[in-house]
Amino acid sequence: QAQLVESGGGLVQTGGSLRLSCLASVRTLRNYAMGWFRQAPGKEREFVAGMSRSGANIYYADSVKGRFTISSDSAKNTVYLQMNSLKPEDTAVYFCNAVDLVDRSSRLDWGQGTQVTVSS
Repeated sequence: QAQLVESGGGLVQTGGSLRLSCLASVRTLRNYAMGWFRQAPGKEREFVAGMSRSGANIYYADSVKGRFTISSDSAKNTVYLQMNSLKPEDTAVYFCNAVDLVDRSSRLDWGQGTQVTVSS
């Protein structure tokens, strides 16, 4: 089973930035579109951003458009989420996963996620 390891979360003030990283297997990155999801306390997990295997097609949730950027580095088997202009409502556990870009659903087992906390 594919293993996904997220890192880079932390505590940041409103307006700050963080870059999350997701280490995935070569097989996973070659076979799947990849994305980021998040789950805030008491809420369902939601899609944040996704990119096709080629990187040519990228999608964002409306709530993060213009502030978050998804990217990948195949040499490092890593998918990134650059988060700028962070808001308290961005506070959540962030997960990466393979994603179906049609319905924005996850396709593999979840990793442990990384906590992002934005203070007001």
